[in-house]
Amino acid sequence: MKNILMIATGGTIASMNTDAGLLPKLSSKELLESVPEIGQICNVTQIQPFNLDSTNIYSAHWLEIARIVEENYRKYDGFVVTHGTDTMAYTAAALSYLIQDSPKPVVLTGSQKSVSLRDTDARRNLLDAFTYCADEDACGVRVVFDGSVILGTRAKKTRTRSYNAFSSVDFPETAVLRDGKVVWYLKEEKPQAPRFYHALENSIFVLKMIPGLSADIFDYLSEHCEGLILETFGSGGIPGYDGEAFCARLTEFLKKGKTVVVTTQVEREGSALSNYEVGRKLLRCGKVLEARSMTLEAAVAKLMWCLAQTKDQSRVESLFYKPVERDII
Repeated sequence: MKNILMIATGGTIASMNTDAGLLPKLSSKELLESVPEIGQICNVTQIQPFNLDSTNIYSAHWLEIARIVEENYRKYDGFVVTHGTDTMAYTAAALSYLIQDSPKPVVLTGSQKSVSLRDTDARRNLLDAFTYCADEDACGVRVVFDGSVILGTRAKKTRTRSYNAFSSVDFPETAVLRDGKVVWYLKEEKPQAPRFYHALENSIFVLKMIPGLSADIFDYLSEHCEGLILETFGSGGIPGYDGEAFCARLTEFLKKGKTVVVTTQVEREGSALSNYEVGRKLLRCGKVLEARSMTLEAAVAKLMWCLAQTKDQSRVESLFYKPVERDII
């Protein structure tokens, strides 16, 4: 049987009711004991670096998970990360950039209800995650949830309560779990050797455009951010009110050597800046990068990864547009 390392990080799957509300309380050992069938699939070793609601998980924790995987990579055939659903898509995207070309699977899963409850999705998701992780053809960073296998760069939480909480955005699921077996839709040749990265740039800001937003926000952004993700309307563009103040301030921001990625608030089908006058005007402000059909989570994580490698704008552009796990099409 395969040897799998389980990295427990908390989340709803490990939560118990308290006077303060649901809190992660269950240990990795207790999670595994709730699904004894896993022992028939693989040998599991447990580790629990932290036990947090995923709202409290950020880049330092992503780096810690990646470090644990790297340090144990030769010892195990795969890795299952139990995680809260709220920021799982960010963690999955970040791990996709921190652990690239992995021939071994790094699988994230969680649940919408605690494993301590009688009626829950937790047991099935855990069993599915280990079943996929033990599959001979599994590789790379994946989210396994409600029977679906989703690329780490394409996962997004699209429901807050339903068991089918995650969707694969603008790319098909790679496989499904059916009757305890992996049914493959997209199977690719395994990469030969992993590449690990050890840094992320934290000074990233996502500016969600709303009608009438003042360009004065750039006073703050210029002082505090190395990279900006501009979440625009529709196909993408920049407003022309206030005497073209947005274009002027964005131009200044870019001239300071900062990086700007333009994406859209629309969940599917991506940006297309050249379609409209407001988009072409944005392109004239300076050299901006276009996320196209990337998820916001992937765009954030990739920009953090790129800027940790270099601050040179041309080099950042090259890294950002180089596809990783089908993140940009």
